[in-house]
Amino acid sequence: MNTLLVIVAVLALFPAGLFLFNLVLYRRCARAVGKTRPVSVLIPARNEELSIAAALESVLADTNPDLEVVVLDDHSSDKTAEIVSRFARKDRRVRLHPAPPLPSGWCGKQHACHVLSTHASHDWLVFLDADVRLERGAIGRMVRFMESREASLGSGVPRQVTTSFLERLLIPLIHFVLLSFLPLIRMRRSTSPAYAAGCGQLFIAKRDGYEACGGHSAIRATLHDGLRLPAQFRRHGLKTDLFDATDLAWVRMYQTGAEVWRGLGKNATEGMGHPRLIGPFTVLLLGGQVAPWALIPFIAMKGALGWTLLACGTTLVPVLVRVIAALRFKQPIGAALLHPFGIAGLLFIQWTALIRKLRGRSETWRGRVYSPDTNAAAAPLPLASSGQEAG
Repeated sequence: MNTLLVIVAVLALFPAGLFLFNLVLYRRCARAVGKTRPVSVLIPARNEELSIAAALESVLADTNPDLEVVVLDDHSSDKTAEIVSRFARKDRRVRLHPAPPLPSGWCGKQHACHVLSTHASHDWLVFLDADVRLERGAIGRMVRFMESREASLGSGVPRQVTTSFLERLLIPLIHFVLLSFLPLIRMRRSTSPAYAAGCGQLFIAKRDGYEACGGHSAIRATLHDGLRLPAQFRRHGLKTDLFDATDLAWVRMYQTGAEVWRGLGKNATEGMGHPRLIGPFTVLLLGGQVAPWALIPFIAMKGALGWTLLACGTTLVPVLVRVIAALRFKQPIGAALLHPFGIAGLLFIQWTALIRKLRGRSETWRGRVYSPDTNAAAAPLPLASSGQEAG
């Protein structure tokens, strides 16, 4: 039992230590100074009548005269195009384009982003989901970060607004998984795809790098651009980086518990839920974040004070890390206190997604159906990121 406790303690405490170390490196973008840069903000929109107006208002609050906002109406059946057209009549910085038919073998979002890139006029490209709201000055700060880091692609996780129980339980795990298992210092010293990570809700790219690596056209079949796009840049020797976007943007990713379940499961097998990765991740997460709680009664019954204290520390340290994350990233504290239940729920979704894939079940997202043989890339990547990746 004592040997098992030591193993569990290592599985719990090492990720906690890496999280705290990464927290120093995962910085917010500095204030923009000097002349503004021309930027193209690219928004794929499919049936976004409830979101697109607020998205445009948040972008257009930027006073950069060399800013353009290009929206692609991806065959919406609602009033998305009408709303964007109304903005375009009032502000010359807004342009609306209709999407061409979706070619075979393409995910809707990747096709929309690729088409948007061909309509962009500027060298800086910001890919923005329609449900993301930018804070004033965010675009200039992202550009300054990219220039200071000399990166070709950057990404950050916006502040995640959560309301329902499943949202609060699972969505805050984005930062925990990212910063507990990705060594940021190695990511910045290497262009290996093994360290690819990003958030599909918010990307900023240098146009020359985007075109050199093929951009979204090179990952056309995936549902998970949050992982695949950074990996594509890195395969071509281009630097990618991460910034803390908590004060740059906010989003409510899903509206209901059912959407959380479907959203996290739809691209799980391209990340943590990949057949080659789900076993190791289950050991790491179940062993380090859930198992310690089950061991405490057995250790306490043996009466050894030192081992009991180790067991208690092994359970409390990850929760303390989650509390720190909640304060830093403006997440609900209650979710941190339910940390082991959140981890168990996340793993259950990963395994459920893998079983669905192995049984040949298709995934439906944004009114489109993606079969298992067309929506997954061949090689696994080591981390799971988040975002409404498919459209």
